[in-house]
Amino acid sequence: MDRDPRSRILTIPNVISLARLLAVGWFLWLLLAEDRVVAAAIVFLVIGSTDWVDGTLARALNQETELGRLLDPIADRVALVAAVIGGTIAGIVPLTITVLLVAREVVMALAAAWFLRRTGETLHVRWLGKAATFLLYGAVPSFYLGAMEVAGDLFTLLGWVAGTVGLALYGWVAIGYLGEMRARSRVDASKEEAT
Repeated sequence: MDRDPRSRILTIPNVISLARLLAVGWFLWLLLAEDRVVAAAIVFLVIGSTDWVDGTLARALNQETELGRLLDPIADRVALVAAVIGGTIAGIVPLTITVLLVAREVVMALAAAWFLRRTGETLHVRWLGKAATFLLYGAVPSFYLGAMEVAGDLFTLLGWVAGTVGLALYGWVAIGYLGEMRARSRVDASKEEAT
């Protein structure tokens, strides 16, 4: 009997997602241990710019897996949260951005864990969520580059604009996800009662 291909672990997209996750440690080391803000911003940009690679390869190579569906958004979330918390510790990212982003991530992580436990399912990533992530992946390095003396004010302004719009979209998408989780968990509960 053939194994379900979605249960595979070692695939090219999963390795890329894991590499992105491990690169977060390098980013934090550059930022907090070495105080190399520009280098840290570049590493974060690479982590963010490769966000689409794992998903695209998974579809192109027919290597979509359950692990990949979990690992890709986890890599995104860990990178963003590390970048804003590390940036706030370093005095680069405004505390407001960090608090709002981390609060959203905590709520969504708890809700996703509850949903997975209750239904055994995960949610599909929404296009608007990807757009919000893209904006935040642009906002964070903008704040980092804003710490430079040359054109720092312009980068900081770009960070505020992209961060504000990205967080607004993130909030909107979170509301949609929470509504979908609630509705789908009710359907599952109704099925259980019917059996």
